Amino acid sequence: MGNICRSPTAEVVLREKLWRVGLATHVLVDSAGTHSYHVGAPPDGRAIEHAERRGYDLSNLRARRVSAADFTRFDLILAMDELNLAELRRRCPPAEQHRLGLLLTYGAGKYGAGVGVSEVPDPYYGGREGFEQVLDLVELACDRLVRQLVERATGPMSVEAGSR
Repeated sequence: MGNICRSPTAEVVLREKLWRVGLATHVLVDSAGTHSYHVGAPPDGRAIEHAERRGYDLSNLRARRVSAADFTRFDLILAMDELNLAELRRRCPPAEQHRLGLLLTYGAGKYGAGVGVSEVPDPYYGGREGFEQVLDLVELACDRLVRQLVERATGPMSVEAGSR
């Protein structure tokens, strides 16, 4: 929603995992919110703290809102939950709807058993355990997304993680 918790976490995790497999220069990764609550603000301090514990640095990111250009700029626009996906669908041109999906789509299927949830829960109003759960789910989904990108590595592809 505001691009300060889940989506910046997903952005940095995905970048790191792409770097590890040599695809970092071939895939453009960005994050954005569906609302303008926090535009220009850094990620939530709790998101930064929990990510740092796992070796990810979110501190240089700043929140932005999804723009109309994003719907053609990115091959995939992955929402953290159904609410944000619905907002993206509302704003996305009909010809670009195929680019939209949920990040946790990559947490199931041929890459392994599902994680038992279809959405990355918003940790903003909860406790510290919520930020750990976000990292667990995002890491799993990003691992599987990267495996799929490696299999399809036929050229540049861009990905955006959208939500708070």
